[in-house]
Amino acid sequence: MLKSGTKTIELRLFDEKRQKIKIGDSIEFSNLSAPNDKFIAKVINLHRASNFAELCKKINNNNTGFSNNNELLNVLEEFYSLDRQNQLGVVGIETQKID
Repeated sequence: MLKSGTKTIELRLFDEKRQKIKIGDSIEFSNLSAPNDKFIAKVINLHRASNFAELCKKINNNNTGFSNNNELLNVLEEFYSLDRQNQLGVVGIETQKID
């Protein structure tokens, strides 16, 4: 969805790796199932919050690839516990694909 542009915000914990990301950076995304399927996107905004529930109040969930906040939060909590979210914080990395 990021590659097609239907998803423009990637949601992650604000861990050490994500803390290095700045607006204007370029990120190479690759498909783990097809490693040669790659594309580059430019970071156009960083949305920060203490947890994903708070972040959902700040962003349009349609830009995350989910149809509603409940679906989004349920999926994210499978990967990231609420304790971990509150410990590190979270970030929505808003991107624009570079052609």
